[in-house]
Amino acid sequence: MRKIRKAVFPVGGLGTRFLPATKTVPKEMLTVVDKPVIQYVVDEARAAGIEHLIFVTGRNKAVIEDYFDAQVELYTTLAERGKTEALAHMQDLQPSPGTTSFTRQQEPLGLGHAVWCARELVGDEPFALLLPDMVMQARKGCLAEMVELYSETGGNIIAVQECDPEETHQYGIVGKGRDIAHGFEITAMVEKPPRGMAPSNLFINGRYILQPEIFHILASQERGSGNEIQLTDAMVKLAGKEPFYGFRFAGRTYDCGSKTGFIEANVAFALERGDMRDKVMEPLAALLAQHDK
Repeated sequence: MRKIRKAVFPVGGLGTRFLPATKTVPKEMLTVVDKPVIQYVVDEARAAGIEHLIFVTGRNKAVIEDYFDAQVELYTTLAERGKTEALAHMQDLQPSPGTTSFTRQQEPLGLGHAVWCARELVGDEPFALLLPDMVMQARKGCLAEMVELYSETGGNIIAVQECDPEETHQYGIVGKGRDIAHGFEITAMVEKPPRGMAPSNLFINGRYILQPEIFHILASQERGSGNEIQLTDAMVKLAGKEPFYGFRFAGRTYDCGSKTGFIEANVAFALERGDMRDKVMEPLAALLAQHDK
């Protein structure tokens, strides 16, 4: 079974829900506590053994490429000022030379199109796909657990979580079949099903392991929901040839593409840190008490 070595990060979105901030700052570079959103997702990928990071970018996203480049002037300044801990941390975040690639999605034609744009960099091997808006919080990374399941099942893996049945029309939803290993067989996939028509309340949370055959399907995939090329539609076609398995992620997922999810992520990650928890708890409690008056 081929190892999952490469991960694709579609970062070409416009971030219109965060205007005016995203006029000059890509939404993936907005910070949760003290790290950009994209760094959390890259950290998850690297913890899962990913060796090659592939970013599908768009206009005004050059700052993401700069962020993952070596910053010699900064490193020199930190060294001269004796800030060895900060320097070591920055160098640890830096990907090794030759392990990052960037390609352009010239038109915003949907997630399926963004994935297809990475075809030449991925090549003929299975790969991980991580949606940068979705930031995970758990003792063990979501993708790392998916890779473990993949080693048992092969095929294609989709991470899912439960949502309110009344909200299934907002997500990509899967149908649940027979339990296997540490997951289950997927029997259906629907992108934003009409109310009352969803096959379950298990929504796709933004983490995938896919076989390269998906690229052949995406090459001729017609536009679907939202007049975009939907990855879910292509996966449905691939499911007719290859198995798909679901992995139930037990941690928390924060949609940092929404304002409420972004704020929630900042609070959650701040409370998780020993150096910040007490400093954050007190003002939060005071604000809540004042709001309740």
